[in-house]
Amino acid sequence: MGLLTYSINVTLDGCVDHQEGIADDETHAYFTRLMNDSGAMLWGRVTYEMMESYWPAVARGEIDAPLALQDWARALESKAKYVVSTTRTDFPWTNSHHLGGDLTSAVGELKERTPDGVLVGSVALAAELDRLDLIDEYKFLIHPMIAGHGPTLHQSGLPTTRRLELISAEPLTNGAIAVHYRRSRS
Repeated sequence: MGLLTYSINVTLDGCVDHQEGIADDETHAYFTRLMNDSGAMLWGRVTYEMMESYWPAVARGEIDAPLALQDWARALESKAKYVVSTTRTDFPWTNSHHLGGDLTSAVGELKERTPDGVLVGSVALAAELDRLDLIDEYKFLIHPMIAGHGPTLHQSGLPTTRRLELISAEPLTNGAIAVHYRRSRS
């Protein structure tokens, strides 16, 4: 069974706005490595639609982009992408699939059939998955800035505190720190 890993950019004050953070080659290479090491991506509909509106065009070479962005786009194009949505079932982007039904069961089955693990990068979906006690790991890229606005991690709260075990912390040359935590189940 694969692990469900919440992976996202976050500022020191917890802001997860996709427009905040350092968007350079090093950051994109980090997320490309994470994606390449995983078996699938898991998004909510809003994140899927945001990604779908840009990255396929980069992968096809229709948008001029630096090499690190092209690498990310090509890797994303071939990666299995699962989308949780109650309002949409048709996801035409390459290797995209609807994940419907009971969220706990559907995600459990996805983890079972994805031994290399699943990355979730949608803020609202990750918060719900965490409320359901389904997230196994957290891989955050912490950016050296204070945004002073939201959205923020777990803005709507959790039923209990999550105790985590530090697996690794790696500083990047751009000042960000890649942290890897695993849930402590004891």
